Amino acid sequence: LFLKKKSSTKRGLLHTWRGYSYSVTPERLLLPRPVLQVALGTRHGVLLVEGGQVYSFGESPWKQSQVPEPEKPTLESALSGQRVVAIAAGSFHSGAVTEDGGVHMWGDNSSGQCGLSGLTTVPNPTPVALMDSDTGPPQTVPVLELACGEQHTLALAAQREVWSWGSGSQLGLNATVFPVWKPQKVEHLAGRYVIQVACGASHSLALVRCLGPQDVQRPPVDKCRQCNQLLYTMTDKEDHVIISDGHYCPLGVELTEDEGLLEAPALTQGLKTSPSEPVLPSQISTSKSSAPADGTDSSSDSAHHQDSEKEKSAMANGALPGSDHSALSKVKSSPYPDEQAVKDYLRKLSDNTQVEQTGKATAGGLHTLLPSAPGGTLNSLVASCASAVGERVASTYEALSLKKMMNLYLPSGAARPGGAASAIVGDNTAERVRQEDSVQAKKSSSTGDIREEEAEGLRRRLSLPGLLSQVSPRLLRKAGRPRMRAVALTPLGGAVPEAQEVFPTLQTEVWSWGNCDHGQLGHGDTLARLQPQCIKSLNSKEVVRVAAGAHHSLALTAQSQVFSWGSNSCGQLGHMDSPSTVPRLAKLSEGIRVWDVSAGEKHTVLLADGDCIQPIIYYSGQQVKEAAEESHAKEAGQCLCVFSFHFLFSCVFQLRYVSNVFAGGQRCVALSDRNVMGFIASLHELASAERKYYCKLCNVKTQIIRPLLELGKTAAGVALGLLQTLVGRFSLLCHLTGQHGASLTANLRRGRDVKSLLILDHTGVFIDAYHEYCSVLGHFQVMGGFQSLTKPSLDFFGKSPELLQKLSECSEENPSMSDLLMALFYLPTRHLHEYGRLLLKLATCFEVCSDDYQKLQDSCSKFEVLALQLKRKRKDADYTFHFWKSFPGKMTDSLRKPHRRLICESSNKALTLQNAGRFSVNWFILFNDALVHAQFSTHHVFPLATLWVEPIPEENTGTHGLKVITPEETFTLLASSPMEKAKWLRSINQAVDQALSGAGQDTASISSGSSQKLEPPISRTASYTFYKDGRLKEATYDGRWLNGKPNGRGALKWPDGRIYTGTFKNGLEDGFGEYVAPNKTLNKNDHYQGYWRDGKMHGLGTYRYASGEVYDGSFQDSMRHGHGMLRSGKLNTSSPSVFIGQWLQDKKTGYGVFDDITKGEKYMGMWQDHLRQGTGVVVTQFGLYYEGAFKDNKMMGTGILLSEDDTTYEGEFSDDWTLSGKGVLTMANGDYLEGSFGGEWGSGLKVTGSYFKPHLFDGDKEKTRKLGWLCVCAEDKWQAVFDECWTQLGCEAPGQGENWRAWENIAVALTTSRRHIEDSPEMLSRSHSKTLESLEVIPQHVGPINMERYHTIRLYLIKACDTPLHPLGRLVETLVAVYRMTYVGVGANRRLLPQAVKEIKSYLYRIFQIVRFLFPDLPEEGGLVPEPTTDLQDKKEGSADAPLESPKPCRVVSSSALLLPVLLPRLYPPLFTLYALDKEREDDVYWECVLRLNKQPDLALLAFLGVQQKFWPVSIPDSVPAPGEKPVLSSTKDTCFASAVETLQQISTTFTPSDKLQVIQLTFEEITQEVQSLLKQDFLWSMDDLFPVFLYVVLRARIRNLGSEVSLIEDLMDPCVQHGEHGIMFTTLKACYYQIQHEKIT
Repeated sequence: LFLKKKSSTKRGLLHTWRGYSYSVTPERLLLPRPVLQVALGTRHGVLLVEGGQVYSFGESPWKQSQVPEPEKPTLESALSGQRVVAIAAGSFHSGAVTEDGGVHMWGDNSSGQCGLSGLTTVPNPTPVALMDSDTGPPQTVPVLELACGEQHTLALAAQREVWSWGSGSQLGLNATVFPVWKPQKVEHLAGRYVIQVACGASHSLALVRCLGPQDVQRPPVDKCRQCNQLLYTMTDKEDHVIISDGHYCPLGVELTEDEGLLEAPALTQGLKTSPSEPVLPSQISTSKSSAPADGTDSSSDSAHHQDSEKEKSAMANGALPGSDHSALSKVKSSPYPDEQAVKDYLRKLSDNTQVEQTGKATAGGLHTLLPSAPGGTLNSLVASCASAVGERVASTYEALSLKKMMNLYLPSGAARPGGAASAIVGDNTAERVRQEDSVQAKKSSSTGDIREEEAEGLRRRLSLPGLLSQVSPRLLRKAGRPRMRAVALTPLGGAVPEAQEVFPTLQTEVWSWGNCDHGQLGHGDTLARLQPQCIKSLNSKEVVRVAAGAHHSLALTAQSQVFSWGSNSCGQLGHMDSPSTVPRLAKLSEGIRVWDVSAGEKHTVLLADGDCIQPIIYYSGQQVKEAAEESHAKEAGQCLCVFSFHFLFSCVFQLRYVSNVFAGGQRCVALSDRNVMGFIASLHELASAERKYYCKLCNVKTQIIRPLLELGKTAAGVALGLLQTLVGRFSLLCHLTGQHGASLTANLRRGRDVKSLLILDHTGVFIDAYHEYCSVLGHFQVMGGFQSLTKPSLDFFGKSPELLQKLSECSEENPSMSDLLMALFYLPTRHLHEYGRLLLKLATCFEVCSDDYQKLQDSCSKFEVLALQLKRKRKDADYTFHFWKSFPGKMTDSLRKPHRRLICESSNKALTLQNAGRFSVNWFILFNDALVHAQFSTHHVFPLATLWVEPIPEENTGTHGLKVITPEETFTLLASSPMEKAKWLRSINQAVDQALSGAGQDTASISSGSSQKLEPPISRTASYTFYKDGRLKEATYDGRWLNGKPNGRGALKWPDGRIYTGTFKNGLEDGFGEYVAPNKTLNKNDHYQGYWRDGKMHGLGTYRYASGEVYDGSFQDSMRHGHGMLRSGKLNTSSPSVFIGQWLQDKKTGYGVFDDITKGEKYMGMWQDHLRQGTGVVVTQFGLYYEGAFKDNKMMGTGILLSEDDTTYEGEFSDDWTLSGKGVLTMANGDYLEGSFGGEWGSGLKVTGSYFKPHLFDGDKEKTRKLGWLCVCAEDKWQAVFDECWTQLGCEAPGQGENWRAWENIAVALTTSRRHIEDSPEMLSRSHSKTLESLEVIPQHVGPINMERYHTIRLYLIKACDTPLHPLGRLVETLVAVYRMTYVGVGANRRLLPQAVKEIKSYLYRIFQIVRFLFPDLPEEGGLVPEPTTDLQDKKEGSADAPLESPKPCRVVSSSALLLPVLLPRLYPPLFTLYALDKEREDDVYWECVLRLNKQPDLALLAFLGVQQKFWPVSIPDSVPAPGEKPVLSSTKDTCFASAVETLQQISTTFTPSDKLQVIQLTFEEITQEVQSLLKQDFLWSMDDLFPVFLYVVLRARIRNLGSEVSLIEDLMDPCVQHGEHGIMFTTLKACYYQIQHEKIT
């Protein structure tokens, strides 16, 4: 016996003793360093000291040289240089784990327990490698801890898997040959998170974390890992799938007949499928659908789901009754005793309710447990399918009409191997008790079962109604109330996700395997197990540590209880009974909380808290005597034993603060610390307090809360829901406390430092849990929950509430039941002071300036603050509750809400309504979420979020008034005194402020005097539903407010489905918004997106009608007004058509273009009230062209009609295409008829008149002169578009308005649009936003214009017209749209060309007006801008694209020069198409000629065109000057003047006339250059020389539509250019065109 202590540190002092007697006194022995861990074998021991060195003592026969003093610790020098972190000792061998996870073993190796082959003993620590062969190249597995038995060793790997080696069934391997030298993985536990392992002499224990959601990702195991057959088979029937898990693995443990009976309660191997996926919980449960109808003891409190409607439910579950019978017959014929015998046997088994319940379940359907029964029972079927084929068979559930199961099925293979949860609805990990399914569960038992058992593994909702496992299900069924919310009785993991990994888990299972001669496996029998199996009865016990003696096992729970099972030969189980084959609670006197356990060969040592802080040691088991007495006792054949736990050492206090106990062989060891600075004592006190608190909470939970929840069912509705939430929160808090207690205990056992205290790092987790709990508690209290529980509690706890009084620590004399309950529920809040006190006590052990001190101090103050807040919360709840109590009645009942707290009320007449009637009653109540104005019979609730209050200055009224503004009412309150006024003003403002910050219910209450903020913001975000009649009745607005009115962004929803989302101003829709209105008849929505003003659509917008029509354009007063486009129908509906033009008060009025796609007609002309009225033009897809008068939507009056072949009628019309009256019909060849006509065009005309054949020389001037006379003139077209632009610039009429205001409006338009776009950036490209930024700089727009300013203006216009957000850009965009709309498609009719050209010119003129309004100093059309000096003379005329024009002394300002470059490129395609159609014939003649002439080689063509010889680029070598020879270039083509030809071809790629002229000029320059290089001298052209050369270039350029190009230039060129150089060049090109047409090849 020796004691170790060290003078320098006061930690890790070692004490050992043997046995139990009052005279045991430890002796002392000095070691150089504090001991961290001890491991004891049968006759030897190993010590781990600080610094990682290992000492061993006792008998070690494996050493080569025997140690002189065996009891003296000697250093294991083989481990020097390694830092050891954990040690273990078996009966005769030892192991150590180093820092890097390496394993070293030494000692007896006769059974391979050291993992080294070929040696019977290993004298010194030798490395052993764990090689994982599953990985690609095998890798060594790092290890966390070891456990050693008599002939085997277990290692817990860092991946939390178990490895084993040695001999015997306790390895858990599928080995047939022993010893197993090489460490192997225990496959059966693969994929689980193992927390700790322990070894007895010949059995093994593992503490495993329950599978939680974090373990679910593993793929399902489809094949048995032993016999490699499929575990699940699926059979497809026509309308459903049958899934069978009937696979039975022959390699599992075979059972003999009589053992089978014993096996039944343990519910194992029967259907076990594989080591990795053990059988599912289905084995415990009885599937109702197949339970035998006879022999069921329906009176027994069978498991929750036994029901007499078996056959019915079988049908309901979709299981075929036939299958039941076959299953039954099998059961009957199986060689087992009848059910009654089983039941009796189970009854006797033990005091564990779990087993009893299982027993009863078994009685109902024994065959679910037996290997002989088919796996086809619905229950096991669905459960196993849930685990293995999870997602794949979701549809099967439908087929089985188990839709309720969908929230249950396990994603992939998360089946809880080894079966599952107990039938007790206890503190299962993720229990959710869900009343709403209780009825369902009765009907379909299997869902109930599976849920029940799977509950532990995954957070799942149980469909069981109650929490009391003892209450008969039949009673529960009677009490079944309507649907309720779920109650979580124990959450999984920490209170918050990130804390889950940090907080130790309480959801654990104990698995055991190996020999079981003494029942040490705890499965209720003495059968050996080759593979780990879960001990069901410990499932919900929150085991945190396991220990194994030679033939007995111990489990320590978070609630500080000890379960023991196995051999009891010397009383080592702590009770008098025979050996126990199932875990039983060790009896200890009350108030003793155990927190460390250890077991030796035949004894058990416990470390516990008593009433004082210092830990006490308990001992039970074999008594060791002195040597003499011992031999004497042996002769007498008796062994002295202690059969219950005895307090050990009256002298234990000299051991100071014990942190660990170890037992082994016959020895016991305790490690202790000296109490330096009170630090160790404080740590012990903190841990002890937490354990005590947890036990208390658990007691409250089981003894009070569960019964209350059952009884509460009879309570009122709201209170019940709240009670369930409250219980859920209580459980969360309880669970958190348990986890914290476990972590503190672990800290005591290991580090004993402040760093690892969770309460410091995760203070928030604790604070949140308490906050949430107290909020719900307050709600419950306010709703009178405690009062509603009084009667049921009195019935239940009787008239003697001692239990309650004891648990609630209530000190009053004889308190009322509700006070008792309240004290009980408010218990947790008292513990906060305890946290504060203990943390402060710890802090005092440190220097004030240290970090640890700071941290402890901070946490301490946080808990103190929290305690104050919660106290205030309780006070608020009290105040509110008493208010409800003192004012009962219908009105107050309707106002009574759980989260509502009273702030103040005016029953003392402190506040009255101004101008109230003489007899009216006005009572104001201010809650934390609303101000209530109650009158005699009615009351109105004003939510605080939309309530504004302002004091009325007293000087003018002399009253103490407060003005209250709400969205629909404004009233004045009069206070009785200035004091009252100030009080109410402050209270309301603070309440509003808190309601807005969303903390109305959770932060400190108003009365806290936190009056630093004077008033809440007047602009705020809130939601409100209007109630008064009017446009907004019953509409809900959600968004920004300003002083009682919606203002800013928001959404308004009417009950009939109308929704407006957008901006508001002063309570009305204003700005950009979207509006949806359902169309009842069509069952679709109308949808508007655009601008609003004063609650009406106003400005630009798009309206999509439910009918499919879309209007895009201007609105005014919610009517279509201004310019707009209406598209109706898709191309396949009845009347697809497009109208674009002017609207007046929702009607088409003014100029517009209507494209009727089905008829193939397009109308361009005047409208009135949706009808064509006035002059107009119609073109059809068949080439007909009409222009003339319309009336009442018909062609009526004078008109001209042309057909494709130029046949023309000019005269009277009476209806569409119907001639009626006088007229002239002219044939294509010029012959004409004059007279009166009747009939429809194209269907035979009746004519009375004269026929004329004109003379050849009369010409055709008649025909063309008239066209274009009877249509709308260009200036009158699209006036609405221009008016809109002027309006946007702030002008009443074109040109009338202020220049500066126009610029202001432009700036506003740009910024608002930009803001609108920033909300949805996808609308803008990067370059676009750059353009926008540059437009924000306004060019100088007043003052004389010089060239530089002219260029600035030009660039500004180009950019402005580039973005539709600028009024000019918007104008251009709209004009382009209408122009294309007019002249594309059917509108591409050559007779429209003159109108198209005029329209462009009128655009230019009208836009130029706007430009001159913006830049008033710009000269008018044709005016001049002086060029400043010569250095700018190379600035060119025309456009930005025309840099190379000949210099001029001054610049002519023209609309075409400024605006055509912007406009024409966009209008070019339709316009050029019209030109091409118009010039088609001429162009064809020209083209034919071009093709013909281009077949000639260069020289032949030059000669043919008469180009002078000197311009021929001939390069005859000087050596052969023979005159008669042909030139070298005779046969080449396309080489002469190639660059000029290329240049000229670019004419087709340019748009504006000035650009095209530029190209012509460049072509001339190229020709000149080439000629000059030929002649080697300067040279002046004459037209006679130039023309043939140019003609050659034109021919070679092969421009297809040259005629169209020529007429386009002619029509649109700048008038000021016509007589200059450009003019002459253009004339030359035109002449070439005509020349080519008339060219004859000779």
